[in-house]
Amino acid sequence: MSDGIRHASVDLRTDRAHGARIYDYILGGKDNYAVDRAAAEATKQVWPALPVHMRANREFMHRAGRYLAAECGIDQFLDIGTGIPTSPNLHEVVQEVRPEARVVYTDNDPIVLVHARALMSSTKQGCTAYVDADLRDPDTILASPEFRETLDPSRPIGLMLIAVVHFIEDDDEALDVVRRIIDVLPSGSYVAATIATDDFAPEMLAEVRRTYHEHGETLRWRSQAQAARFFDGLELVEPGIVQMHKWRPDSDVDLAVPEADIAMYGAIARKP
Repeated sequence: MSDGIRHASVDLRTDRAHGARIYDYILGGKDNYAVDRAAAEATKQVWPALPVHMRANREFMHRAGRYLAAECGIDQFLDIGTGIPTSPNLHEVVQEVRPEARVVYTDNDPIVLVHARALMSSTKQGCTAYVDADLRDPDTILASPEFRETLDPSRPIGLMLIAVVHFIEDDDEALDVVRRIIDVLPSGSYVAATIATDDFAPEMLAEVRRTYHEHGETLRWRSQAQAARFFDGLELVEPGIVQMHKWRPDSDVDLAVPEADIAMYGAIARKP
């Protein structure tokens, strides 16, 4: 098709909740279904802070993108687990700093594919592309023409793993697929990630996980030590692995959020 996105035979899988659509609903979007809204509302019943938490995740992505573009000189990005487009998207954030920035988005939710045109807008100097693929299949992502033709693998890349690894519940599998991607990135690349944790409200978040499972979605909490394993061999940027709202906040207002309302660690690390 003229927009370079494959749309044929899209099955939206509306019989089960999906994290990207739950996220969309909580952020006020309209690209979600009854099962997603039911999962979101059931989760809010046991953990009312869900909207605060999800907004904090979005704000971390914005800060991370700006930091990598403005302070680290990164002008090409691979964003895996993109989610449903919600402006400002990553390319809008980084191209404001570096108009020449190039971004490859990846997601496995068919509804993201349907709306991927919103991710394809770009400055004239830069470029965006979309890959319909799963984090569990890094070979497909890295071999895709969208990746190979948009990004230069000989130059540093910013890998964005925002609120995605918790959908892989097996620790060994999650670590393996992330490592396989990091291994192909050149020296000087960065990894920015948010990783779900129940360290700060274990009882409530046990109910959140149960609710997600009841609605057909996966969810895996990880401790700070388990989150740190995703950054093995990398150089953590200060302040290291912290609750995501504490990672270089834009204002003291962000720090006023109670710890129990945030269920993700956030970090950025450089590949030596």
